[in-house]
Amino acid sequence: MRVIMTGGGTGGHVNPALAIADTIKQNEPDSEIIFVGTERGIENKLVPASGYKLRHVDVRGIRRSLSPANIRAFWLALTSPYKAKKLIREFAPDVVIGTGGYVSWPVVKAASMMGIPCALHESNAIAGIAVKMLQDKVDRIYLNFEETGRTLHAGDKTLRVGNPLPSGFSHVTREEARQKLGIEGKYEKIILSYGGSMGAEKVNEAVLNLMSEYSSKHSDTLHIHATGSIEKDIAGAEFKKRGLDKFENLQLLEYIYDMPLKMAAADVIICRAGALTISELASAGKCPVFIPSPNVTENHQYKNAKVLADADAALLFEESELKDSAEVLICAIDELLSENGLEKRRKMSENIRKFALTDSNRLIYNDIKKLIKDKKSCR
Repeated sequence: MRVIMTGGGTGGHVNPALAIADTIKQNEPDSEIIFVGTERGIENKLVPASGYKLRHVDVRGIRRSLSPANIRAFWLALTSPYKAKKLIREFAPDVVIGTGGYVSWPVVKAASMMGIPCALHESNAIAGIAVKMLQDKVDRIYLNFEETGRTLHAGDKTLRVGNPLPSGFSHVTREEARQKLGIEGKYEKIILSYGGSMGAEKVNEAVLNLMSEYSSKHSDTLHIHATGSIEKDIAGAEFKKRGLDKFENLQLLEYIYDMPLKMAAADVIICRAGALTISELASAGKCPVFIPSPNVTENHQYKNAKVLADADAALLFEESELKDSAEVLICAIDELLSENGLEKRRKMSENIRKFALTDSNRLIYNDIKKLIKDKKSCR
């Protein structure tokens, strides 16, 4: 099978593409797979690190506010599909799969114009702009949420499959993960925190306060925090300013490349509430404390988190609750990691597993093969 994967900008778009690519490789080791992204997105780190070739297309996101940059963005949106055709002709794929982000637009559009089977994957409850623009062009749209289909007019093209994930999220135990990370026996508890691949200023502020006032005072607790690429310098400077770099049990990273291991090892996870993150947590059965982003379409992260919080599968704090003090977050973490909190963590873990869809990768792989077969039979 020859496959072009396209999607980028954030880990939420790239990681599902990598999971699909890995699934294809596991089933058909001789498959040829390349990724297409932009020169600016996190795909430039994640894709090569996973052993896949990455090609580039020049396309820009259209800003919601009035901006001169939109003139170039609109021009590239019009011309980039024709430039993507050259790349597609050279590789001659059997199928093209987009997982979101504006780079999906030119590649999937070009492939559809050339009669190549095309599919999209949408993780969120509210479909992104690229998916909405391409829904009439593709053969299939894979959905994480059933209700997403009601916001589209794609008819029987949609198929609910959940979110494709790397296999490690459900196959590594807490003890195995700690052993592989070389921290077995060093720490009684582990806190893992992050605000997404690009970073989140308010999450970094809340976590640095937590590190200063709680984690640094509990030497038996390892606290690993990822700042994200945009926020790394600011957060790193503040980390050192507070003297937190002197504590062996506090680690500050830009990005977590071995998320399945670190997530499996953790006792409590502080994070945003994007759809992919929730799927990872549900698969791993982990206890989350959500700080949803308020800067997303229709506030869907808060809605995601509220569903889990109402099911006693997560704790939920809005950014506004953490604005002036870290006390509310400190109290929550202290309670969860106390002896009395062990039963609460166990119950939350049990409840969040009920939200996991475990056969997403298989469903997508089987349907990709069907799309290719059906297209060939129509020629």
